[in-house]
Amino acid sequence: MKNKFNVHPPQRTKFNVLIFIFLLFTVHYSLFTLYGCASQKENVYRKSKILMDTLVTITVVSSSKDSAEKAIDTAFSEIEKLEKLFNFFSPESELSLINKNAGISEVKVSQDTLDILDKTLYVSEKTEGAFDATIGPVITLYDFYKKVKPEDSSIKKKLSLVNYRYLMIDRNKSTAFLKKRGMHIDLGGISKGYAADKAVETLKRNRIHSGLVSVAGDIKAFGLKPDGRPWKIGIRNPRAKGQEDDIMATIELTDTAISTSGDYERSFINDGKRYHHLLNPRTGYPAEGCQSVSIITKECAFTDAFATGIFILGPEKGIKTLEKMGFDGVIVDSQGKVHTTPHIRGKVEFKRSS
Repeated sequence: MKNKFNVHPPQRTKFNVLIFIFLLFTVHYSLFTLYGCASQKENVYRKSKILMDTLVTITVVSSSKDSAEKAIDTAFSEIEKLEKLFNFFSPESELSLINKNAGISEVKVSQDTLDILDKTLYVSEKTEGAFDATIGPVITLYDFYKKVKPEDSSIKKKLSLVNYRYLMIDRNKSTAFLKKRGMHIDLGGISKGYAADKAVETLKRNRIHSGLVSVAGDIKAFGLKPDGRPWKIGIRNPRAKGQEDDIMATIELTDTAISTSGDYERSFINDGKRYHHLLNPRTGYPAEGCQSVSIITKECAFTDAFATGIFILGPEKGIKTLEKMGFDGVIVDSQGKVHTTPHIRGKVEFKRSS
């Protein structure tokens, strides 16, 4: 299935949020009621905080403001814990310890670090290496804020350090090890989705039966709104000209996650060519086949990582991979055409182009 919509120059956003939640209230940094239902005792509460270098918003349905606040704060604490473990720039994080000891020795790590590394390797295998967390040495060569493109020779040199097969984890010993000196893992392509999953688990343990966790563009929905309807999520137009065409489609979700990767998030134009952070691990250069990829499945860690991997694989191979995995997806290719997996047809409502 292919649709066509108007393609416009990109628009930068403050937090690079890829997916927008259809709620009618402004985000605040304190807990408040979004809406109530006259025939029900439950209300919707929402709170936002800056974590993992992005905006994290947690929305819950509860009959008690105090219970909602306690559950949300506990979920924020869970994300803060994960941020300390996975922070690429903190010398004290477990991730930094693994990178520091690359080619030297195994590093004892927590269960969460083992779990996310295990999922990372799984996605790498299923995408034939298109998603590869060991891309770290190449990513650090780019500066997307200062619009710095590395020399070809520098990219070529660092590519020898990119190979997910050199990441070894031992669950029996709870250790992780990179086989070559100079290798670096960057979990930026999966950690936010993983954090959303863990935050939802925390909310459920605190007796929250319905809500929404949004870590930047990685969103995990569970349960239903007080009106009995699923949560309505918008998928961004990657070439939005302005607010009027910012959303290209909507989808209703419950007990499901959605993530989008786009070439507009961290990017710059050099000599008429777009350079963005979604690098092909085989070449060290930005992948060129897509403008954006949205993935829908149960685990947000997988929607997050597969959105990157499928973006790099490209539309044709990407759709085949998603069908094989049993995941749903919406891919906007480099020409602005929309491709969807068969199962999602009829569930996504596309806005008509003017």
